[in-house]
Amino acid sequence: MIGTSPARTFIAHAVLVLGIVIVAFPIYYTFVASTHTLQTILRPPLPLWPGGEFWTNYSEALSGGVRRIGGVGVGTLLFNTTVMALGIAIGKIIISILSAYAIVFFRFPLRMTFFWLIFITLMLPVEVRILPTYKVMVQFGLIDTYAGLILPLIASATATLLFRQFFMTIPGELVEAARVDGAGPWRFFFDILLPLSRTNIAALFVILFIYGWTQYLWPLLITNSNDMNTIVIALRKMISFADADTQWQLVMVTAMLAIVPPILVVVLMQRWFVRGLVDSEK
Repeated sequence: MIGTSPARTFIAHAVLVLGIVIVAFPIYYTFVASTHTLQTILRPPLPLWPGGEFWTNYSEALSGGVRRIGGVGVGTLLFNTTVMALGIAIGKIIISILSAYAIVFFRFPLRMTFFWLIFITLMLPVEVRILPTYKVMVQFGLIDTYAGLILPLIASATATLLFRQFFMTIPGELVEAARVDGAGPWRFFFDILLPLSRTNIAALFVILFIYGWTQYLWPLLITNSNDMNTIVIALRKMISFADADTQWQLVMVTAMLAIVPPILVVVLMQRWFVRGLVDSEK
């Protein structure tokens, strides 16, 4: 065990506290701005303490008082973004785990060829495939729909690779024992593989949920109606080139509400997330 002196402990804690302050201060400053009037925000310096407009600003934003996004409430934006993020995360996990299961445990012609074709897609930038994907969505009439937001983004070569690497660590004796007990492919998958993969699934869910929550380019292309905007798109639309034309207090409210769901997901699934990344007991 590495020994520690009081001086080293103090320095370590001081560095940790400094890092927390650096990361947390912009978030706190955004919260402070969300509790003041527009006139206070436009007249620097902004106070370092919360103001008295908390309930007014938050209720106005949630009820649809933002002019530049057509009066759509932040609650609608949060709902759209949550549906998109959950759909992307769950869809990616389902498709990836089934793809990895087929590649590892089934023997069929061109099995590894299909795997490498999936893997090669990692080398294609999003911009390369975004135009043909958009054309397909137009032809299927999926503009301004949740399906249009979710379906093009649910395939994941990275998640497939991670599940494949995990499945390859499962002993062959376990597969043989399941076969001797009469377990078919689906029973083996649901009764053995899924319980063993729960920490990996949890870790991937956190990463993929945040990936879906922060999407900008694809929702910008696939949505025309303000009612279908995600919260990231709405934040951009709310900001004008002229400060006086921007409802900065509502922008700050929207920014604060936008970070709440990802924080909740990370906090609630922190233990599973860490175990999925570092647990070596397979």
